[in-house]
Amino acid sequence: MSLFLRSAFRFVTCSERIVGYRTFSISTVFGAERKYTKKHEWISFEGEIGTVGITDFAAEQLGDVVFVELPDEGTELERGQSTGAVESVKAASDVYAPISGTVIEKNIDLEKDSSKINKSPFEQGYVLILIL
Repeated sequence: MSLFLRSAFRFVTCSERIVGYRTFSISTVFGAERKYTKKHEWISFEGEIGTVGITDFAAEQLGDVVFVELPDEGTELERGQSTGAVESVKAASDVYAPISGTVIEKNIDLEKDSSKINKSPFEQGYVLILIL
């Protein structure tokens, strides 16, 4: 969640004299840190590093995840290319790269406990980290 603060100086006419006052407005933007694809992958950026995963909606639709196939570190990916697969008791689905980059880390914890995708898709259940 990001907060944006905007300041403005306003003028009002009050019986023959002009009075100025400063106003502030605060707006909250949810999800400003993450970008989403139509295929339910997400990416969050920190400089030129992008963390990739699947959305909680995708994880919910898949059901209990039982296996995750991840690319090796150093693999170069093109936007839209399959990066691996997620298999559940109900279905299997490819995970696609939301941007082009090189894999610098895969979430090896998912190979040991793939249920982290269901429990925490945005934190512990991320799939991989790319450098752009």
